[in-house]
Amino acid sequence: MKNLKDILYRVSIIQVFGYTDVEVNSLVFDSRKVEKNGVFVAQKGVRFDGHSYIEKAISLGAVVIICEDFPTYKKEGVTYIQVSDANLALAIMASNFYNNPSKMLSLVGVTGTNGKTTIASLLYQLFKKAGYKVGLLSTVKILVDETEFKATHTTPDSVTINSYLDKMIESGVDYCFMEVSSHGIHQKRTEGLTFSGGVFTNLSHDHLDYHETFSEYRNVKKSFFDSLSKSAFALTNIDDKNGGFMLQNTKAKKKTYALKTIADYKVKVLEKQFSGTLLKIDESEVWTKLIGQFNAVNLLAIFATAELLGIEKLETLTIISQLENVSGRFEHVLSEDGVTAIIDYAHTPDALKNVLETINDIRTGNEKLITVVGCGGDRDRSKRPKIAHIASQLSNQAIFTSDNPRTENAQTILEEMESGVSTENYKKTLSILDRRQAIKTACKFSESGDIILVAGKGHEDYQEINGVRTHFDDLEEVKNCFNQLKK
Repeated sequence: MKNLKDILYRVSIIQVFGYTDVEVNSLVFDSRKVEKNGVFVAQKGVRFDGHSYIEKAISLGAVVIICEDFPTYKKEGVTYIQVSDANLALAIMASNFYNNPSKMLSLVGVTGTNGKTTIASLLYQLFKKAGYKVGLLSTVKILVDETEFKATHTTPDSVTINSYLDKMIESGVDYCFMEVSSHGIHQKRTEGLTFSGGVFTNLSHDHLDYHETFSEYRNVKKSFFDSLSKSAFALTNIDDKNGGFMLQNTKAKKKTYALKTIADYKVKVLEKQFSGTLLKIDESEVWTKLIGQFNAVNLLAIFATAELLGIEKLETLTIISQLENVSGRFEHVLSEDGVTAIIDYAHTPDALKNVLETINDIRTGNEKLITVVGCGGDRDRSKRPKIAHIASQLSNQAIFTSDNPRTENAQTILEEMESGVSTENYKKTLSILDRRQAIKTACKFSESGDIILVAGKGHEDYQEINGVRTHFDDLEEVKNCFNQLKK
């Protein structure tokens, strides 16, 4: 049991109806999860308003209601607390409820459009290999040292974040690396957390269905760095035109990394193959299994973060040479006929361009490059024609297909993609609605030495159509196709 007064510490309260000196045993924002003697926080969400579920929460045992608007009827024996921002209140209360676990380990947040999962996941790998107990909060999975949990959001809700951080403290975790999404920042999920550092990767076209304008999207990312303390570090990719902007108002120690620009940490690509890349980081050469210029920059961010957290340079470089690729990130498989298939999560124009340019940079030019790509439904529609244009421009053959149409008409999504294809590239494109059939077609079109890129879903093992998720794994589909063609 927790005393409500302790949980409310640092929460800005407008008014109270009832008593704050009460004992409570849970904190939730989903009325279905309310327990006896619990606290229910009524949030105003994108689709639902928690204020509509206050009576239900009380009927299930809630004794404290946190809300932005007091209900007309207030039940005797229930404490109602009015706040100006329920999202912010929930985040602070969640940290207090779990005894502020982020203060008891080194928590590093990674934000940006592309590269968050790779950097956070590889930092987890690096620090594990360096002998530490480590936590990971990522799009792909959540790890409490070596115990794995399934991830549902890039940045979980405040209660979930703090509950996992609390588990990490119980397990003796020293460092935690966390993906920080723009949605998570905007919805105040990271408020109340104490970060030892923040890493900015890059900023490109994404989530404009939510943020509406690019400047709002950029400013939300920047607010994360604005909130860092003097004792933290702010590490930013200065090659990105928004890199310097992220550092403008931060109180944290400012550090930069870059491939092309003068920076505190520099990397140079010396040699590139499908088997790996030879890099020069901080005047030292290191071979890595990871492929592509974008991964060279990701590894530099990892190197810099490790140094800022106190790992010796030689140890960091040694471990970088041992790091394994992250699931669904430039993951490749070779058929018996010599066809290379690459599975990648690239679902933004910039990410797809990076992957295709990396492939084109390594290939000899005699092989065909066949790209299979789609766009998700109920998301930013403006990137659809851009993705199709890039795929058709940089591939010998582009096959447009379904991704996760969600509640949208998949055929309409394809048509919106097709509108971005220029006249000279139209002959190189093909639209196949069924994703499985699209992958099969790419495999049938391929010959020895060719390269197939299946982009957009990466690590995801499902396809969502009309709100229903069914099992679908791009890597499994490619392997099945290769096996069938072998027979």
